[in-house]
Amino acid sequence: MLSTKLRLRLEFVAARIEKGEPVELTEMIWADKLAKANRSAGEILRRARRKALTGETPEGGLDDFLNRMDLGDPDPSNHRSGFDTPEEIVEWFSRDDSDDWRQRD
Repeated sequence: MLSTKLRLRLEFVAARIEKGEPVELTEMIWADKLAKANRSAGEILRRARRKALTGETPEGGLDDFLNRMDLGDPDPSNHRSGFDTPEEIVEWFSRDDSDDWRQRD
């Protein structure tokens, strides 16, 4: 659980990210470290990045559902639309991501 002071600081950084305003490098480093250590902080930061990349999504649609559930990667350049070979499927499931959703806290 985040303290009020940390949450307010993170929400300030997240609001700047959503609006596309500049954020200092030290603030981004702090926010990323906090997001890796705390699930709530990670959710706040991912939602801000998703909103900055995709903008407002129509309410009630699939994108809105995914955003509210905090599912998927916020960066569309990381999305896959399919696999060409069985080896690509094996590689995708065996990759070692530190932010992997399958990893336990």
